[in-house]
Parts: sequence; C-alpha cells; structure tokens
Amino acid sequence: MKTFFEAIGYLFTDILFIPLTFLRNLELQNWWLANLITWVFILICCGATVYWLKQLTIFKNNHEDDQDTTAHSFLS
Repeated sequence: MKTFFEAIGYLFTDILFIPLTFLRNLELQNWWLANLITWVFILICCGATVYWLKQLTIFKNNHEDDQDTTAHSFLS
C-alpha cells in the first residue's frame, strides 16, 4: 500500500508538475512570458463579458427581458 501512495506522489510531483516547474523557472527570466496563461484567461473573460453585455442589450432593445421586481415574495 505504501508503494501505491509513493507512486501517486511521484506522478504528481515529478510528472504532472513539469509544466509548472518550467513556468516557475521561466519567471526568473521573463515575468510576462511566465504569466502568459493568466493573460490569455483574462482576455477570454473580457471577451465573454463583452459578448454577454451585447446580448443583454439586444434583449433589452427587443423588450424580451422581464424586469419584474415582484418575481420573488421577499422583494415585494
């Protein structure tokens, strides 16, 4: 049973963390390149937010959104 848990430890520390170790070493040379994944996720989230706001505007202009504040009993 001990070898099973050691194998899991080896898998996570020596194999699956190889990309993270690379990024950790890269950060000492170039911070921007090391955080490229973060910037990509930020751009994706910004794009999704812009798309969402455009869709909300389309529904609002077509009067398809229901903004009844009495939809829940605790709001009345």
